[in-house]
Amino acid sequence: MADKDSVEKYLENNPQFAKEYFDKKIRAEALSAAFSAPVDAKDGASFKDMNSVQEAAVIFEMIQELQKQVPMEQALHKVLQRVAQITQADRLSYYACRGRNGTPELATCLFDVTPTSSYQKNLVDPQTEIVFPLDMGIVGFTANTKKPQNVPDVAANKKFSDFVDKQTGYKTKCMMTFPMMAEKECLGVIMVLNKIGADSFSAEDEKVRNTFIHSDMVSVLLWSASKVFEELTDIERQFHKALYTVRIYLNCERYSVGLLDMTKEKEFYDEWPVKLGDVEPYKGPKTPDGREIVFYKIIDYLLEGKEEIKVIPGPPADHWALVSGLPTYVAENGFICNMMNVAADDYFTFQKEAVDESGFIIKNVLSLPIVNKKEEIVGIATFFNRKDGKPFDEHDEQITEALTQFLGWSVLNCDTYDRLNRMEWRKEIAQEMLMYQAKCTKDELQSILNTQEKFDAEPEDCDQKEMYKLLKATCPVADNVDGESLYLFSFSDFPVSEHGLIKAGIRMFFELGVVEKFKVPAEALTRWMYTVRKGYRSITYHNWRHGFNVGHTMFCLLQTGKLRKYYSDLDAFAMVAAAFCHDIDHRGTNNLYQTKSMHPLAKLHGSSIMERHHLEFSKTLMGEESLNIFCNLQKRQFEHVQHLFDVCIIATDLALYFKKRTMFQNIVNATEPMTDEKEAIGYISNNPTRKEIVMAMMMTGCDLSAITKPWEVQSKVALMVAAEFWEQGDLERTVLDQQPIPMMDRNCAEQLPKMQCGFIDFVCAFVYKEFSRFHKEITPMFDGLNNNRAHWNELAEVYNAKMKAIEDEKKKLEEEEAKKAGGGDGGKSKTCTIC
Repeated sequence: MADKDSVEKYLENNPQFAKEYFDKKIRAEALSAAFSAPVDAKDGASFKDMNSVQEAAVIFEMIQELQKQVPMEQALHKVLQRVAQITQADRLSYYACRGRNGTPELATCLFDVTPTSSYQKNLVDPQTEIVFPLDMGIVGFTANTKKPQNVPDVAANKKFSDFVDKQTGYKTKCMMTFPMMAEKECLGVIMVLNKIGADSFSAEDEKVRNTFIHSDMVSVLLWSASKVFEELTDIERQFHKALYTVRIYLNCERYSVGLLDMTKEKEFYDEWPVKLGDVEPYKGPKTPDGREIVFYKIIDYLLEGKEEIKVIPGPPADHWALVSGLPTYVAENGFICNMMNVAADDYFTFQKEAVDESGFIIKNVLSLPIVNKKEEIVGIATFFNRKDGKPFDEHDEQITEALTQFLGWSVLNCDTYDRLNRMEWRKEIAQEMLMYQAKCTKDELQSILNTQEKFDAEPEDCDQKEMYKLLKATCPVADNVDGESLYLFSFSDFPVSEHGLIKAGIRMFFELGVVEKFKVPAEALTRWMYTVRKGYRSITYHNWRHGFNVGHTMFCLLQTGKLRKYYSDLDAFAMVAAAFCHDIDHRGTNNLYQTKSMHPLAKLHGSSIMERHHLEFSKTLMGEESLNIFCNLQKRQFEHVQHLFDVCIIATDLALYFKKRTMFQNIVNATEPMTDEKEAIGYISNNPTRKEIVMAMMMTGCDLSAITKPWEVQSKVALMVAAEFWEQGDLERTVLDQQPIPMMDRNCAEQLPKMQCGFIDFVCAFVYKEFSRFHKEITPMFDGLNNNRAHWNELAEVYNAKMKAIEDEKKKLEEEEAKKAGGGDGGKSKTCTIC
């Protein structure tokens, strides 16, 4: 049987086996025992008696404490307790470095920490703190030199000051001190006093200092950083969490953060009034990078008394935090502004009386810019009223500047998080699109461009001119699409099959003369048209038939309405294509529903939600080589087409309609008296902005064109629109648990004629009245609108008469019931008012 010596000898001679055995059998148990064993403060064990595993256990425990959601002082208190325990020190203290009126000083933060003392007892109240300058004592010397000290006998050291001993009655014999550094700045000094069981601290104790305090410094800095960086969802939440966490370090009664709008370029439709001279260009202050200074939100923190946080979205210019002009000045110049006496300042107009119901009065102010990694000012942090009543000093400026720098850098995380979210939302939407949609298949292509039957070849193997002839022959002639003419505003899609509408759409591009001119591949045109048709969902109204009708009306306005003279052939090509795509992948619910239901589309697009989705879908088709009908354009031409898609599709958002009405009317007023046609053409076509405004209004006219169709068509379409609205209303009632508005409520179906009249008067009449003034060729649309309005009004009057009769009958019954119940006037008391 092997004895202890032989086993030991075997292990020494076979180190690899020993290592494998240790890893397999012993390491896990040893580590578990070491980490679970409590470190007893009374056992008197010194650091040198601890093995490396036990040392790791203590460090691990310390880091665990630092990771807990506790105040920094509490985490630091736990570290000091561990250092006292391992070095066998009698007690430790932590002195914070700060500056007051330009003079640096040290103040007690944690005092007389022992292995068993409580955090509450050791935390120093600001009213009872001990303060002394940096040129006093060994602690001051440590802060000044930023170097650790080990003093075996303080009585023999000339730098030692008994100032604290006299204050407390304690007798200091030996001491270790070491600075807490953040890069080159000393944050504070830790003081270790009186080694138990020895006359001085040893080199091993200094090793503890280096090991544990280095871990402490890193952990504390990481803790501070985590409060800024852990909240990634958005900049408001991030700033709030960071500032709220460090509020105890901010020597002020109140502070606010004004968040700046980061928009550098306005939407094209917001620039139209400026370009037309209707609105003065912005002449106010701008940030150093050229942004208009607009505070879109203020976060206000009241720290005195009952803590209170207020969030003010879209604050007015006369809000008390902005009215002085100081935040705007800081945002414009990027300066740090320290207003030591607000009452005596005559440059900024601070509110002299109480700013709100709390009775808070501004006395002194410190305002700083929050700058991100791109050196853009993203917000302004303003601190009000130092707690001791004195002006903010250099030390306050340093602390707040460091904080605002941290906040500015943290914006990068928000931006990254937002980009990742946008990618995720785009992916979700793309997956949904791909699941529902599919590109035009070979069989579907051959059902229109039947090259197999005619040429016994695939499209890519056929001559382009021959395919043009084949495609023209396959598509119906413009004057007879199942008995309807494409050149009439009254065209009805009802007699035509959905497949027939695809062919009719292709015919329109040939009628425009753009297919041969821009060398549009016949296969790409067919695939694109078929894919657009498949891109529309099978819903009640916003389906392929609606998409086709809008494209047809755009064609009609250009050709029959004679508006093409203002636009180039490429413009006309893009406008009709955009009109076909304008509602692609519509879900049968409006923008407000996307927002209320928190759909990914609403998170991805801030405004014009569905319109931007239709636009992106359309551009996705352009990006597919086999579907790109603009593939043979030059780069500049292609970019122009994409811009026109932006204008046309976004313009179908009725929320923007009221912004462009007056601008369009001004153009009509200007051209109406012009007798020279060339003058009118030049007035519009030579001005890109006017062209876009007319184009945008054309899209509105196309989108609403069903209201101008013959009554037999319009009445049916109106019911389809209403049915889709009612379906959304049902969703609002069942899914969102909300009461829909009358227009969306199927219980209000009898009010449809009245609502149609209101819609015509409030929205539609202006469009077609102005277009009929603009071009008399478009008058048939206005006439159709008025005819339908008369029909709806007749139905509305019938409904009103019916409702009046019901109301009269109800009132009559109520009067009869009242007479029966009261016995008439004779049954009433002449004197008792209760009766």
